[in-house]
Amino acid sequence: MIKTKIDAELADAEREHASSDPERAEIIARTRRFKSSWLELAEALTHVRRTETWKGWGFESFEQYASRELKLRQETVDKLTGSYQFLQKRAPSVLRRDGVSEAIPSYQAVDFLRRAEEQESAPEEAVVAIRKKVLDEGVPLPSVSREYRDVVFPIDEETREQRDRTSLRHAATKLRDALAQTHAVPRGIATSVTEKLDELLEALESAKKRAA
Repeated sequence: MIKTKIDAELADAEREHASSDPERAEIIARTRRFKSSWLELAEALTHVRRTETWKGWGFESFEQYASRELKLRQETVDKLTGSYQFLQKRAPSVLRRDGVSEAIPSYQAVDFLRRAEEQESAPEEAVVAIRKKVLDEGVPLPSVSREYRDVVFPIDEETREQRDRTSLRHAATKLRDALAQTHAVPRGIATSVTEKLDELLEALESAKKRAA
């Protein structure tokens, strides 16, 4: 069942090229399936980029082809192809998994592992642990990133403070807006908490101005 406009456009494009250019149609089909089978699409994209097949399809660049025909963001394409090539070189056995008896890690998690292994300053024990969690245990990216992001991709204190301020400002604003509309708590409590949130937001804004 077609659920989105993009999926409908891809389905139309797949039908359009099915007879005249099966390879082109097949890559579009893989794009529609890639959320559950990203290796298929990544393999095809890697091949098309390497052989420059996109030129014969009338596109000025591989990036234009991926964006206009497949509706894929450049960041997604880079992660897909980068993760696939990483597995080819560093963990080829993963490419032979069926996804049932052995789980296939997400391309986002593989991309995190790839960048961790490329980080020369990353502690070796952390990289080994990430590799085990991603490739052997199939731990999703959010969990791996939360545990190891600051270990393998350390940031300076100023950047950390800026990130924390942004996160707090987002959370405080969201809670304040929710309290203004809810009847789940007594109005007096909502008003009191809202006042404190306003104080917090003012403090965060002042800290931001001092840091500028």
